[in-house]
Amino acid sequence: MPPEQPHRIQVHLDRLLAERGMTLTELAERVGVTIVNLSVLKNGKAKAVRFSTLTAICRELDCQPGDLLSYRPEEQPRPAPVRDLRAEAAGRPVPAARGPGSAEAGSGRAASGSAARDRDPGVVAARAGRADRGPG
Repeated sequence: MPPEQPHRIQVHLDRLLAERGMTLTELAERVGVTIVNLSVLKNGKAKAVRFSTLTAICRELDCQPGDLLSYRPEEQPRPAPVRDLRAEAAGRPVPAARGPGSAEAGSGRAASGSAARDRDPGVVAARAGRADRGPG
């Protein structure tokens, strides 16, 4: 069996109880479940909840299931810094990696745009008006 992944569901039972001035013990008695089971649900440790229990909780708290539960999406990992592989392969100096917030960060392209052309000896020679365009 694959290892169990943590769930991304948040339970808002504390907030709903506070808004209604009700204790967990009172809700447990009204719903007909143990306080331990409601506590497990409240603390986000429950692996499942029966629809009959969810129905009774919503009835007693006068709420909808979406008031009680919400989905928390996973945080997206930051993209790796862009590397100029052509410059590395050619043995040319490579500028420091650009992080979030820099001018080229988030462009979605490798450093093969104008910055790479500015370092290319052939392009530099052509701009200078020389006939020799460098290697290649």
